[in-house]
Amino acid sequence: MTSRTQPVTPGEAASGQLPYYPPGAAGHAGRGAVSLDELRDTTRRIAANVERVLVGKPEVVRIALVTLLAEGHLLVEDVPGVGKTSLAKALARSIDCTVSRIQFTPDLLPSDVTGVSIYNRQTGGFEFRPGPVFANIVVGDEINRASPKTQSALLECMEEKQVTVDTATYRLDDPFMVIATQNPIEMEGTYALPEAQRDRFTARVSIGYPDQQAELAMVDEHAGHNPLADLKPVSDGDTVSRLVQTVRNVHFAPEVRRYAVELAATTRQMPEIRLGASPRATLQLVRAARAQAALSGRDYVVPDDLHAVAIPVLAHRLVLTTEAHAARRSAADLVRSVLHRVPVPQGGPAAGQGHR
Repeated sequence: MTSRTQPVTPGEAASGQLPYYPPGAAGHAGRGAVSLDELRDTTRRIAANVERVLVGKPEVVRIALVTLLAEGHLLVEDVPGVGKTSLAKALARSIDCTVSRIQFTPDLLPSDVTGVSIYNRQTGGFEFRPGPVFANIVVGDEINRASPKTQSALLECMEEKQVTVDTATYRLDDPFMVIATQNPIEMEGTYALPEAQRDRFTARVSIGYPDQQAELAMVDEHAGHNPLADLKPVSDGDTVSRLVQTVRNVHFAPEVRRYAVELAATTRQMPEIRLGASPRATLQLVRAARAQAALSGRDYVVPDDLHAVAIPVLAHRLVLTTEAHAARRSAADLVRSVLHRVPVPQGGPAAGQGHR
């Protein structure tokens, strides 16, 4: 792993673009990669661990794992008491790596997140004290309760996996993932996430209320005991890094790649959408589709993989027009409309047969 407090060169710090990982040949494992069987076995164990805490929500756990394997960040947005923080903490505890938690409050400062340089009398110089963002998994609770300037402290971390303090740039450890929660109902004393911040989250999930059977099981198992207390790691950071390398090698056929671009481009042309998906959204849609394919046991992407991750990856980035809000159209509805509107590529196994 990269040293937390080792500055990078100015040339490295100037690079702010998301890296592009070209698809490898189907079945080929790159350096440090693991087999698809090992990937599925590891992710199954992580999912089973998380589902001990978050009962009856396998789809939510799947999106969390997709985001982890896609080297992205997850925004958990829902009403109070449905397990937002529990999901974040359960995923963090399932992996034996460095974990930190930030409770966002209105008086939190950017230096409380990134770290601060402190003067050392003995040496006569300044020493950098890393903040809680220097961890493999950072859990940000109620992120919209912090002021915009504190929220912006995460922009560089999430995009470039580095922190710049007093002209010095420090690399973050790999893997690095931010899992943030927010309550969209209670608006008093909160600051809505700006579009630039939301666009840096690879996916957004809403947990929702459990069905009665799952809630009854939760009452039976959790009423007298907190399952988080007994949760043990079932993987580690180095293993996750190798899983990520495997996902990078998943083949992405040119036809399916063009289909992903068309999905994002269509959101920019719809009259109901004032601000469509950004090019960053397209890159993260591609990454998430690769992770979805790997979780399904395939070393190539099909259109169904794009369909499985399109709403979590694209919906939270769209800014709807006033007319769309008046017509009670949601961003998820518009993403579904895009999936129906754009023709699915036809061809061999690499193109697949997507559903509509």
